[in-house]
Amino acid sequence: MKILIVEDDPVNTRLVGSLLTRWGYEVMTAGNGEEALQILERDRTIPLAIMDWMMPRMDGIELCREIRKRFNEPYIYVILLTTRDQPEDVVKGFEAGADDYLIKPVHNNELNARIRAAKRIIDLQRELLATQEVLRIQATHDSLTGLWNRGAIFEALGRELDRAQRQENPLAVVMIDLDHFKRINDTHGHLIGDEVLWEVAKRVGNAVRSYDSVGRYGGEEFLVIAPGYDGDRAMDLAERIRCLFEKTPIPTSGPTLRLTLSAGVVTLAKGQQLEINKLLSTVDDALYRAKSNGRNVCVMGTLPAS
Repeated sequence: MKILIVEDDPVNTRLVGSLLTRWGYEVMTAGNGEEALQILERDRTIPLAIMDWMMPRMDGIELCREIRKRFNEPYIYVILLTTRDQPEDVVKGFEAGADDYLIKPVHNNELNARIRAAKRIIDLQRELLATQEVLRIQATHDSLTGLWNRGAIFEALGRELDRAQRQENPLAVVMIDLDHFKRINDTHGHLIGDEVLWEVAKRVGNAVRSYDSVGRYGGEEFLVIAPGYDGDRAMDLAERIRCLFEKTPIPTSGPTLRLTLSAGVVTLAKGQQLEINKLLSTVDDALYRAKSNGRNVCVMGTLPAS
């Protein structure tokens, strides 16, 4: 665990630093509050700061307030060191954002015990953040493919649509549907079908830019959101994805399967204003026409005038 010592007295810095190093911690040092903030900005993995109250340029109280203002997550645990031992001083330190308080001169065993107590809280916070991240992923991602789920891709489309209209940039949406996917499930079983969906998600994800969005919109339907794409580029993208499957069979734990897909494409022109539901219904209609035209094709839909 990294610990930042913030102390303007080099003797005290060496004394505390040598103790922490002996106890197995990675020590970083700063001579004042401003330097400490720069270090914390650069290295967001420092979970604990031990700081002196009285320092030039920015004292420990000001530094505490700045840490609480700037660094919400992950939390930085602060132990304040000072010769001030009056109750009002202790209260002032806690109100500024300190988590613990030690009176100088600090006894080695007490410092060790306070740091171990801080480490328990830091470890607990890390576990909570890890659990929070798992829950966030579960809530926003499709468990089979790892793509955005229906709700999350719908929200992403809303954000991109709002941004495109606000900045007057084009926006492309591609809705993909696997042709005759039911036959795969009926003939080879749902486990093979799941392998196919996973491979489709991987290929589509690799075909787009890092800042495009791809989500599983339905059972075998996928939605691609491509900011900045006009009609020609959107059709090129859809055709490139279609060809990935037309030309290259999908290997599974059973047979190698040939699969085609159909796609509906719409592009929002620069400055065009449109509600999200109208955009989705238009791309869905385009996909329906692709299916009606014999499948394994991409069809461009026409958005109504804003």
